[in-house]
Amino acid sequence: MRRLFWIGVGAGAALYAQRKAVKFVRSLTPQNLAVLAVEKAVERGELAGHRIRELAEDVRYYAAEREAELNEAIELDQAPPIDPRGRIPGRVLRAKPLDTGPPAKRLGTGPREIDNPDSRNKPNNKDGTHGVG
Repeated sequence: MRRLFWIGVGAGAALYAQRKAVKFVRSLTPQNLAVLAVEKAVERGELAGHRIRELAEDVRYYAAEREAELNEAIELDQAPPIDPRGRIPGRVLRAKPLDTGPPAKRLGTGPREIDNPDSRNKPNNKDGTHGVG
């Protein structure tokens, strides 16, 4: 009787292990792996979508804040500041546009010979006469 009991327990354990192994192997089929991958991608996509939305909100907030600062700076550049004590405002500084072109183009002339230190003490010998005749 004892032997029959242990044979039944062994058979039951073998059946249980076999069913679990078959279930595990079936979960590794390409279709099931694709389903698992899609589920994980959806989870991570939702997380990434949430992070991207937060980033966009932060960018909009700080862009609006910086735009308000720039608008305030422009307004200060255009009108004299109002003094709450009623005194006459002093001189208002205004911004000047920067000229970023090269110096020769800004002045309308090319490089001059005076600017070249090698040509200061040399005569003009472009015609080949070397100053004679």
